[in-house]
Amino acid sequence: MKTADTAHHEGPSPFAQAAELELRSVSKRYLGQREPAISDLSLTVPAGEVCVLVGPSGSGKTTAMRLINRMIALSGGDILLGGRSVLAREPRELRREIGYVIQQVGLFPHQTVGENIATVPRLLGWAKDRTAARVRELLELIGLDAGEMAGRYPAQLSGGQRQRVGVARALAADPPLMLMDEPFGAIDPINRARLQDEFQSLQQKVKKTVVFVTHDIDEAIKMGDRIAILREGGVLAQYDTPGEILARPADEFVAQFVGADRALKRLSLTTVAELPLAAANGASATDGGNAADGASGTRGAHGENGDVAPRIPRETSVRDALSLMLSAGGRPLAVTDGDGRVLGRVTLAQVEQLLSDERAPRAADGAAGAAAGAADAAGAAGAADGTGATADTSAGAASAARAHDGQAGAASAREGAR
Repeated sequence: MKTADTAHHEGPSPFAQAAELELRSVSKRYLGQREPAISDLSLTVPAGEVCVLVGPSGSGKTTAMRLINRMIALSGGDILLGGRSVLAREPRELRREIGYVIQQVGLFPHQTVGENIATVPRLLGWAKDRTAARVRELLELIGLDAGEMAGRYPAQLSGGQRQRVGVARALAADPPLMLMDEPFGAIDPINRARLQDEFQSLQQKVKKTVVFVTHDIDEAIKMGDRIAILREGGVLAQYDTPGEILARPADEFVAQFVGADRALKRLSLTTVAELPLAAANGASATDGGNAADGASGTRGAHGENGDVAPRIPRETSVRDALSLMLSAGGRPLAVTDGDGRVLGRVTLAQVEQLLSDERAPRAADGAAGAAAGAADAAGAAGAADGTGATADTSAGAASAARAHDGQAGAASAREGAR
């Protein structure tokens, strides 16, 4: 059954809804260049997830994307889409099964919005009525009125509208994979944030496998289920979830790339709805009892002086909530649901507790390393006393080596505690 909130056309889809993408030891070296553009790149993107490629200039982000759809040839390795090598596919047929969105959108200026969206279905030989229905469906899905917008030309659209049409065109044939090369890079900050939010909402409905290229680590953290951070030369530095990369950078390069404000960036991964909200009377909103006053919305949430607290929706990130609280002189914020009812309050103390809770596991890891190191140091001291046999001396030497690691573990513990 066709509905307004799905990107699937009537009847069976010609392609899978999403497909796993796997890069196996992929490399690319251009003629005349001493260093490779991509070097032994291996990663897997599970079906239906968004993988963001991010890194400095010269790290091969766009090159990797163009290798996937065979716009350029592999120098080594293989790429599998849905378990099948892209090298076994005819390039033009492969590209028709991959949606592509670029920074400058790339709409055909001489074609209407409807004709642009219908590009791939037309190449695939779809019937006219089926294509027209798909165009209407996608325009409604991206929030544009089909009757008003389908006949317009790209020059008659705003930048944000053109970008939405570009996404709709990429989805037209229901591809299992979408490639997005800095799709929001040329949009002003306000519209960019809105388009990011709209795409995330759209992705929840269509669940495509997406490879998304950006140079902006904040955009990568917001958009990605997984992030691949590339070094210059296309070397993979770390591939993990945003939370893991922010909490445990693989090395100094990754730590510097994500920035010194990693703690603040981690707050963007949590919404205020995930916090144990305080009720209007100061108790936990999950305690029951008097908390009902705070959750009922009939009297709202109040600050410490009895004044009405500013309101934010429950989907607000903790980072944005912290910014608002600091702008309001540290006042708590009232958290509301979709109907505007107050669910409780978020306070500066709750944000501090969240950061403290995230530091605790790392501090525990460091403390464990310190304890193991101390035990090894004691063993090394015993070996130095010469009380053991010759064999014990060798064991003591090994313990001495581990003792050095123990000192590093102690330093890690102190860093984690901070």
